[in-house]
Amino acid sequence: MESPPPVTLRVIQNENEVRAESTARLHVSPADHSRAVLASDLCAAVADGCHARALCYDSGYLNTVMARSSITFVDGERGVMRYRGYPIEQLAERSTFLETAFLLIFGQLPTASQLHQFTRLVADHSYLHTDVGTYIRSFRYDAHPMGIFISSFAALATTVPAADAHHVDKHLYRILGQASSIAANAYRQRIGRAFNEPRKELGYAENFLYMLDRLSEGDYRPHPAVVRALDVLWIIHADHELNCSTACLRHLVSAQVDPYTAVAGAASALFGPSHGGAAEAVVRQLERIGTVDRIDAFLERVKAKQERLFGFGHRVYKSFDPRARILKRHVEEILALVGMQEPLFEVAKELERRALQDDYFICRKLYPNVDFYSGVIYRALGFPTDFYPLLFGLPRIAGWLAHYREAKQAETELQPGIDHTHVVRPAQVYIGHRPRPFVPLHRGERAPYTGRSIACYQTNLSTRRRLAHDYATRHGVCDDGEE
Repeated sequence: MESPPPVTLRVIQNENEVRAESTARLHVSPADHSRAVLASDLCAAVADGCHARALCYDSGYLNTVMARSSITFVDGERGVMRYRGYPIEQLAERSTFLETAFLLIFGQLPTASQLHQFTRLVADHSYLHTDVGTYIRSFRYDAHPMGIFISSFAALATTVPAADAHHVDKHLYRILGQASSIAANAYRQRIGRAFNEPRKELGYAENFLYMLDRLSEGDYRPHPAVVRALDVLWIIHADHELNCSTACLRHLVSAQVDPYTAVAGAASALFGPSHGGAAEAVVRQLERIGTVDRIDAFLERVKAKQERLFGFGHRVYKSFDPRARILKRHVEEILALVGMQEPLFEVAKELERRALQDDYFICRKLYPNVDFYSGVIYRALGFPTDFYPLLFGLPRIAGWLAHYREAKQAETELQPGIDHTHVVRPAQVYIGHRPRPFVPLHRGERAPYTGRSIACYQTNLSTRRRLAHDYATRHGVCDDGEE
């Protein structure tokens, strides 16, 4: 595609004094014609005008582009999301998770024979090394499932020769296949059950549910509606542009990290309650509300900024989240399937209705997002609340692998003067002390630290020991009991 003409930049100081005039190159998206100014050109123009080093300050990367990608397109203003050009609504309705994973990773929908081969390779590589199974069993019964998953995935890298681990095409089947086994085993470790071996004849989501729930049945099969609901959830969660965890992965790729460690690092970012833990936060919020008659009081506290409203609004979408539209249709189906009359679901439906009718939330475009409906569906299907981040992270691995491949490919297709192969390293604006001399401790002239107490955390044991030490000091008793 032909490069667009550069834009003219004017550096103005004191309202009307033009200090410099320069041009800057642009990147243009063919999908929505959005433009990204090359930061080096922008900084050079400002530096010429101010005669000082200049950088672009963008806390949170709200206006920063760090990669060119052809994987996922998101238009937050119009509520549009596409994988490789295909609308997410069509994929959720007609595709399967592994077919969508193939699309994300390789850029095209597979033929029937390609999908069969891809599915077989993933299934063939779903069996874990016995050392990894032993490692998972070493965790405490109450360890967080996401913590088990992250640690086990990092450990998985140690079962692969170091020189071989960087060939992502060779290992993407193993990563996809064994991720579901590790996730299922993390759940089984939590409930104290023996691990189930994968069944290659089952589909990806069906096999995952089988490994979760089979007890001793020789012919156990999950309910098809539950399988389909999980498949849809995983399709819409498979990728979402350069979110926190995906950006983390691409940072790691720039340091030449192997794909196993990169996935473990991205999963660590996903573990945070503001990212992958949002669906868990939604359910805990509904539990705090408790009953329908307490919703109004809760919303008033939200308006007064005394409470945070989880499950509404999105940093990218300024209209309804397209993924939320898809899941909203499935919520009623799942609730009808499980036949549960739980007050929590009534609270969720009524909270949604009142928020959508309240001018406070409407004018701020705070619509229910994907986490709101995900949390309700996971709750209805009986998953433990702290398992939600793992249910989010498992399908996102498909997107992470797609970005890993794309980032590695980009290193071989650099544009001189625009791209680089260096380790990703954002700059900073230093706001600390100016140079000051070191004061030796023996001179006794150091100002004391006045921040939080150094002894800010004490266990019950340390409290008892402190009391014993204070008593011994006051009464002249030595630590060995002698006076």
